[in-house]
Amino acid sequence: MEIENEFIDQSILRINENTPKIEKCLHQLSDEEIWTKPNTNSNSIGNLILHLCGNITQYIISSLGEKEDLRDRNQEFLVNGSLSKTELIEKLKDVIEEATALLINLNRKKLMRNHAVQGFELTGIGIIIHVVEHYSYHTGQIAFYTKLLKNHDLQFYKGRNLNTKNKLK
Repeated sequence: MEIENEFIDQSILRINENTPKIEKCLHQLSDEEIWTKPNTNSNSIGNLILHLCGNITQYIISSLGEKEDLRDRNQEFLVNGSLSKTELIEKLKDVIEEATALLINLNRKKLMRNHAVQGFELTGIGIIIHVVEHYSYHTGQIAFYTKLLKNHDLQFYKGRNLNTKNKLK
């Protein structure tokens, strides 16, 4: 069970390191900027946050938590400015809190068995990898768009020397 626990712990760590990055971006933007689409083939940051909430709810809360899947994916991209940045942050944090609480209590059986989610068959491990990857992917998009709008370093790693070399043991 040690490997499963380490996998869950590291997955939660990766999920939880992205939420403050998104929050930092939102605090630098106006509500109008959050809901502006850069072009017709891109999504607004607000839509991306609703999309992340929908994805995490469908993959973890509904699938692994065995709750009814009520996601309307298309609606995530149609909302246009009806939520403030405070409401978006609160919604995202609530989903992350519920999902991580579920992951902490996930048993080995759910982790190893196949689950049908969004038309795919994935093990619990596959679901968690998908969510971590998907959350990181869209966090990067949000950070990039924020940098594009504000033209400054977001300082996600302020105080860390990212040039530190690996040490062999």
